[in-house]
Formats: sequence, C-alpha cells, structure tokens
Amino acid sequence: MPNIWRSAARRKRLWRRLLVLVTLGLAQFAPGIAQAQSGIDATLPRAVILSYSRIGDEAGATGSSISIENFEAHLAELRSGEFTVLPVPEIIAALRANRPLPDRTVGILFDEPHSSIYTIAWPRLQAARLPATLFVATDTVDRAGPDTLSWSEIRDMADDGLELGNQTASYPHMLGLERAYLLGQIARATDRLRGETGRKPRLFAYPYGEHDAAVRALVAAEGYEAAFSQQSGVIHGRLDPYALPRFAMNDPFASVERLRLAAQALPLLVSDVTPTDMALDSAMPAIGFTLDPMMGSGAAANLACFVSGIGRADVQELGERRVEVRLREPLPSGRSRLNCTLAAGEGRWRWFGLQFVAP
Repeated sequence: MPNIWRSAARRKRLWRRLLVLVTLGLAQFAPGIAQAQSGIDATLPRAVILSYSRIGDEAGATGSSISIENFEAHLAELRSGEFTVLPVPEIIAALRANRPLPDRTVGILFDEPHSSIYTIAWPRLQAARLPATLFVATDTVDRAGPDTLSWSEIRDMADDGLELGNQTASYPHMLGLERAYLLGQIARATDRLRGETGRKPRLFAYPYGEHDAAVRALVAAEGYEAAFSQQSGVIHGRLDPYALPRFAMNDPFASVERLRLAAQALPLLVSDVTPTDMALDSAMPAIGFTLDPMMGSGAAANLACFVSGIGRADVQELGERRVEVRLREPLPSGRSRLNCTLAAGEGRWRWFGLQFVAP
C-alpha cells in the first residue's frame, strides 16, 4: 500500500504517541472516566477483527509486515484462554442474526496473497488451531511474482480450512469508477476464485479500504455477506455489514500490548456520522457524530480523537450528545484515518474509526 502520510518517520512518531496515550489511560484528557460496562455490551453482537498482510518480510519495507517473533507472540496470546477466535464468516453470521458472541471474540484476516502466508503464517495457525480468512486480488496471483502465493498453495490452504475472500481482480481504487468496470472487477475475481478452488467467496475487502454507497451496493448485489474497509474499530450488529472496520497488525505497532488493546476493545456506539462518505470535497471536513445514550453521561467530554498524519484533534460537544471533531490542520492529500476512544473500565476502551480520502 502506498504511503500517503507526510513522512514515514512522522507517521511512526504520531502513532507511537497515540498508543502510549491510550495505553496509559489518556488520564490527562479524561480524568476519572472509568466506566462500568453497560448492559448493551452483553447483548450486542460484537467482535474484533485483526488484519495481517506479510509475515517476516523484512526486505519488503512496505509498512505492512509483522515479524515472525511478534506474530508467534500474537498467536500465543490468542490461545491463552482469554479470547475466543472464530472464523470470520461465523462472526458475520452472528451479527446478521443478532446472535450474541462471547466476550473478546476475535477474527483473523490476511490482506494480501503474499508467499509468507503459506510458508510462515498458515503452518503456525494450524498448529495453534486458529481459523483465518485470506483476501485475494486474483490478477496478483496470476502474475506469479516471486513473493506471491501460487494457486496451488492457495488451494492447499483452502482445502485445509482457510477461508478465501474477494479483493477484486486488479486491486484498483474503486472510488469514482464506472459501474460496469467495477462489476467486472468483482465478477472476474469471483469467477477466478471459484474456478481455482471450487468455492465462491462470501466476504469482500475494498482495495485500499476505499468505497462509497455505490460501491457498497454493488458488493451487496453480487451476493457478498459482508465487506471490510481499513478504518480501525469493533464490528457489531448496528454497523453497515458492507463497511466493517478492522485493526491492522504490523510492525512497529504489533506488540502484545497493542494486540491486547485492540482485541479487547468495545464498540463506541455513534449515529448520524458526517461526512457520510469517505471521499471528501475539502481537506478540512466537518466531522461529527451523535453518541448513543448507552455510552453514558459525560462521554463526549471524555473522548480522545486522533487523526493520522496530524495527531490529536479537538472534540467539541454541541449538546444532545452531538460531537464535532475539529482538525488542527488540513488533512494530507490521499488516505487518512480518524480514531476516537473512550475509557470503558477494567483497562478496556471503546473505539470508533473513520477513513477519509482527501483531495
């Protein structure tokens, strides 16, 4: 994925700062905000999806790899007994049926048909008896690059239980493209995956996480059960199933502490989100949402919001639980993300994220 932030060094500094602030409790921004979990957390279907790309690809320098050591530490933590790791389609089915899931339910995704999935990740997942889903851009496999999975390897893993998802044929930016072209991208990848494995994929992932209402409608019309973007957050039964978040796990933000921070996150419930689409007309968008009453009184005053490439944003309560997030400087051109968190007590955090594409 191309780096659209102002510099890799600045990106790392900002996200390290975010992680430290959240881990330490954001005490300077939210004094005394520890909350008991509300009843909704016991009844609302919810789960955390962890997303990986490459394992141990130190030479790749793409910002999407995780070391073998960190990946193994993640699997050990997920197998510790504190978490319930389920196949992602099973999680989606529970959300659609409004069927509660165990607390700290986790799903695992892989976002790229990189050879390390076959040689490093899959053997370790099998040994740990953990299910996973791999999204495939089929043209990438057909080009047969030196670090790309082959169809034979994909079939082997699928036969052993790996779930496959559609990520289009050529991995295009989907915003603003003609409907016929988008349909061709989705259908060509669907046919290719079905032809090679005998199975039609049930899940979809947007290239670069980019989508709008028209793209979501196409994916739904093609019979997919859910689709993932690239903003962070907890998936739950109130979300649009075709705009689901996930937590990216890559170095240098792949410590066990960050895994635990993400894997035990709770949903920050909001409605009436603006802007309504991620493609922006301005680099200084009017960002706002309404907090659900179940988030508790005083929640708006205790929110902390951060924007990639910029840092902390100002949070303004407008009344009736309406919140406005005010940027301190314009968004950089291209993709960026907003993360808002709220303490939930017992070391857990509510999380809500948005992805933007600025002009």
